[in-house]
Amino acid sequence: MPEITINLAAGRTDEQKRGMMADITAALVKNLGVDPEVVVIQINEAPLSHKMKGGKTYLERQAKT
Repeated sequence: MPEITINLAAGRTDEQKRGMMADITAALVKNLGVDPEVVVIQINEAPLSHKMKGGKTYLERQAKT
């Protein structure tokens, strides 16, 4: 059973996340020949203040734009 874990900064809609998971499921079905029922996908989301890149939190980076 393929199991995929995705780490994201919070902020995407449920519709965006569902679409992404559906596309990943379809890719696994196509490329691995597995049944969609065995594919498990989990999204781990972190608040923007809990992720950092280049010494600044994503919240700080977002404030600059």
